Amino acid sequence: MKEFYRKYMMVIGVLGQFVFYAQFYNIIVHKSAKDVSLFGFVSGLISVSSWLIYGIMLKDKPLIVANLVATIGAILTVGAILFYS
Repeated sequence: MKEFYRKYMMVIGVLGQFVFYAQFYNIIVHKSAKDVSLFGFVSGLISVSSWLIYGIMLKDKPLIVANLVATIGAILTVGAILFYS
């Protein structure tokens, strides 16, 4: 059961982080970050990158993979916000 849940969390963890990519896509398509909170996405970046570091320290693959996906998405989104603000 534990192994099944690890695999489940890997999938859910990765899929749940696509909010960053959805916002990044929206900013790029509309070439505007007018109504997007820089503070919110920088906070999210700090959070997911901290979880990534923690996952690396624990050598926990689901934490590492999910938060690596999230960190990349957050970096892209923050970059797009800065570029289009």
